[in-house]
Amino acid sequence: VLDSQYGMYVWPCAVVLAQFLWAHRRSLPGKRVLEIGAGVSLPGVVAARCGAQVILSDSEELPQCLQSCRSSCLMNRLPHVPVLGLTWGRVSPELLSLAPIDIILGSDVFFDPKDFEDILTTIYFLLEKNPHAQFWTTYQVRSADWSIEALLCKWKLKSIHVPLHSFGADKEHLASSPLPGRHTIEMMIISLAQSDGT
Repeated sequence: VLDSQYGMYVWPCAVVLAQFLWAHRRSLPGKRVLEIGAGVSLPGVVAARCGAQVILSDSEELPQCLQSCRSSCLMNRLPHVPVLGLTWGRVSPELLSLAPIDIILGSDVFFDPKDFEDILTTIYFLLEKNPHAQFWTTYQVRSADWSIEALLCKWKLKSIHVPLHSFGADKEHLASSPLPGRHTIEMMIISLAQSDGT
């Protein structure tokens, strides 16, 4: 039985997103990166090791996940990476006071449909503050009727599908897992619909 704090595991989505970051490592030095729902923080740690200025975050209601973020930083010799409690859908002082960001990372944050709107509310807020930023996200296809298209439209966001083969993440060992269930991973980049950002 899995722990109710899902952020205590390295899920296949995190490995695929870390592979995307590694494939784009030359563009990361100096970039300001925020990982949401970071858990064990593999993508954020990879970004930081590649020279990005990273902030890790997870729900302020999940202290074990926040501690997991801190532990990952220490194990990877990144003691100065800040860890913030940010709860999706909640406008908090921490969210309001975030420094400008270029990239938002989220691996497998689209897990429970009841959270989808809260996630996109937070993403929209961040993209409005940072119009040229992008949300790089990987997700596991768990249901045939899984979709965020209507919510993207509602929040005036657009998405671009990123084929896994385009960054060498279509290898079975990357997107597989000893954890139960199917592990079909997809990746997309979300930005403001009216943005002309790259």
